[in-house]
Amino acid sequence: MAVRIARVLIPEQKRAEIALTYIYGVGKSRANTILAKYKIDPSAKIKDLSEVEINALRKEIETAYTLEGELKRQKQMNIKRLKEINTYRGARHQAGLPLRGQQTKTNAKTAKRYRTKR
Repeated sequence: MAVRIARVLIPEQKRAEIALTYIYGVGKSRANTILAKYKIDPSAKIKDLSEVEINALRKEIETAYTLEGELKRQKQMNIKRLKEINTYRGARHQAGLPLRGQQTKTNAKTAKRYRTKR
């Protein structure tokens, strides 16, 4: 039985704690928080969970958190907003350079390499 949560196929052979991180927006700490809420052992494999536990996880994840497409859309809108209001970070995004003060004289080779004329 394939387990699908938030339109993402969850691997059944992996531990619950790791399997939930396949969903964009759910990291290890959030996965552990969700599992603790429903008293599910983080080391239990997804295939060993009951249908009730899987449905509880699905309901919690899909209703309580912003995930996948919506989260990606929010992220892009935030970057677009920074560009529109001409912030320093927006300009760095536009130029394809590091945003947070990293040096670029010797490092940031990949950021510079993949830069395109924008």
